[in-house]
Amino acid sequence: MRCRPAQCCIDRDDIFMKVGLRIDVDTFRGTKAGVPNLCKILADHHVNASFFFSVGPDNMGRHLWRLLRPAFLIKMLRTKASSLYGWDILLKGTFFPGPVIGERLADIIRSVSNKGHEIGLHAWDHYHWQAHIDTMDGAALRRALLKGFDALTGITGQPPICSAAPAWKCSKQVLLEKERLPFLYNSDCRGRSIFYPRVDGKLLSQPQIPVTLPTYDEVIGRQGISELNYNEYILSLMKPEALNVLTVHAEVEGISRAAMFDRFLKRGRSKGMTLVPLGSLLRENTPVEEASVERGRIRGRDGWISIQV
Repeated sequence: MRCRPAQCCIDRDDIFMKVGLRIDVDTFRGTKAGVPNLCKILADHHVNASFFFSVGPDNMGRHLWRLLRPAFLIKMLRTKASSLYGWDILLKGTFFPGPVIGERLADIIRSVSNKGHEIGLHAWDHYHWQAHIDTMDGAALRRALLKGFDALTGITGQPPICSAAPAWKCSKQVLLEKERLPFLYNSDCRGRSIFYPRVDGKLLSQPQIPVTLPTYDEVIGRQGISELNYNEYILSLMKPEALNVLTVHAEVEGISRAAMFDRFLKRGRSKGMTLVPLGSLLRENTPVEEASVERGRIRGRDGWISIQV
């Protein structure tokens, strides 16, 4: 029986299940400070994960114009964004072009690959993708994907094996463009199971591993959920018989909430949870389902996201 969020007490037996761990790295600071912290925490718990890197310019501060939208402003206030992310992240690239992450911090990205973690492409320019995906045509999408793909390949010496659309903003054209690249899988949407996407009646060859669990910023400050009970709440949502995929962010769990994430790993291990890279889930669960990727909305997130349908 699922516990109420405000209580978040797990009364059931040990979980004994595998959970796919996806780490999104959106910014310069997240790469510089959050990634090394996460690598240390993961090493302490003998965990490998899937890291999805943004490698182009960090212009995330340009999202501040969204404060004019009530839903985004409420989210910023609910999550206490200035203390959660830090002003360095919130203002990066606002007045001047942001630093190119892959050029300045290549050694850190390379070190993650050398430690045996799975490396995937998140974006070339995370802000531009998130803000302009609605107006990008096939050629623009192809350029963005290729720039990120080539940059990561140059940094690690091998092509990224997977990708994840920024902010879960994907489209039919995005899926078609990704088919041109040698990705083993993508994680572009929220959903319930590993599946092959259909686009206009055509079944694509790259499976999707959707995220099934909410992120910290989506639930914190809602329904009595705080940093004190967040870990127990997330654990209460996991189901041994279902696909469980969790996304953490280098800018959050790698910096301001690093201690909370460390406690989550300890608590999860005590309940029999094993965290693995997303590719491990694919190898152990042959996808047989077919589904579409459509636009939808979820509570706690501003704007539309892609959802398995």
